[in-house]
Amino acid sequence: MNIFIGIMITGGTLFVLLAAIGLIRMPDTYLRISVNTKAATLGISLVLGAVAFYFNDLGTTSRTFVIVLFLFLTAPVGAHLIGRASYFIGNKLWYKSKMDDLQGKYQKNSHVLKSQIDDTPEDNIDHTKM
Repeated sequence: MNIFIGIMITGGTLFVLLAAIGLIRMPDTYLRISVNTKAATLGISLVLGAVAFYFNDLGTTSRTFVIVLFLFLTAPVGAHLIGRASYFIGNKLWYKSKMDDLQGKYQKNSHVLKSQIDDTPEDNIDHTKM
């Protein structure tokens, strides 16, 4: 059991380390958010799972389960909101980005996000010219 716990903690710390490296190495805000959300969430979940196995107590296990559940529910929502706010304030996409899914769909004057391309381009944010 100690070997399994050690593997989980080592794997969790490696994922957290990869999240930290990705936070430094990724070229734009959106990729940084993606790397940090996925790798850090998995890493922290593995470490907390190892804690639950180590203590083998109902109180500790239930608390770690609730923390992991909270993390899995809030991390994607927080990342989405940070990414959306970054897009709306005009953070540039990485120059090698293939497509901008929101191009022409957000009006900066009225803060309206539409599902189809709007026909008033003067109100839209263009991330290619910033």
